[in-house]
Amino acid sequence: MSTLSLRLPNSLHEQIRKLAKQEGVSINQFIASAAAEKMAALLTEEYIEKRAGRASREKFQAVLKKVPDVPPENHDSM
Repeated sequence: MSTLSLRLPNSLHEQIRKLAKQEGVSINQFIASAAAEKMAALLTEEYIEKRAGRASREKFQAVLKKVPDVPPENHDSM
């Protein structure tokens, strides 16, 4: 595990302290979790953009053609 020195505005530090206390976690754990959530969001966006770049309208249409043309079941209709 590594150590990171971080400068925060007093107002932000106070809010983090209050939220961490509400969650029953340390400030370190709260900030680590917040950083992990942000990283996951950014990596997910990157992943989706890469997948979208590999998309093919022809393959999409081929899959749609496999869907049977039948009305939805009662529990699935509006």
